[in-house]
Amino acid sequence: MATVVQTFEETKRLMDHTDPRYVWLCFDTGHFTFSKEDAVKAAREFGARIGHVHLKDIRPDKMEQAYTEGLKFRKAVLEGCFTIPGDGCVDYPGVFTELEKAHYEGWFIVEAEQDPAKANPLQYALAAREYIRRTAGI
Repeated sequence: MATVVQTFEETKRLMDHTDPRYVWLCFDTGHFTFSKEDAVKAAREFGARIGHVHLKDIRPDKMEQAYTEGLKFRKAVLEGCFTIPGDGCVDYPGVFTELEKAHYEGWFIVEAEQDPAKANPLQYALAAREYIRRTAGI
């Protein structure tokens, strides 16, 4: 996914070796899941250091296609790997529970990262908003 820190262990190493007064985590559910990591476990472990949350879901069949075919990030996006919360395999009830336990009070940014020719942005934005309202109660 073209990031320097991506896996659970890499993130843990970064958090363990940086000052929490100055370094926060931009927690991206899709990046952790695409790295074949557990987003709930990551939210639990790093909750106190999360300063910003990106909500992105993963379609498992498209993720496997991306791995099998060695797709670059942009091509994986265009092939439909990523989607809005509630339309893939990320355990959002678990993620929201862990963020609540960590007293997270920051922003949630929905990242559909889909080809707008295939996925109507307004339709998907409205569906994401409704899912978050039902699932997180916000």
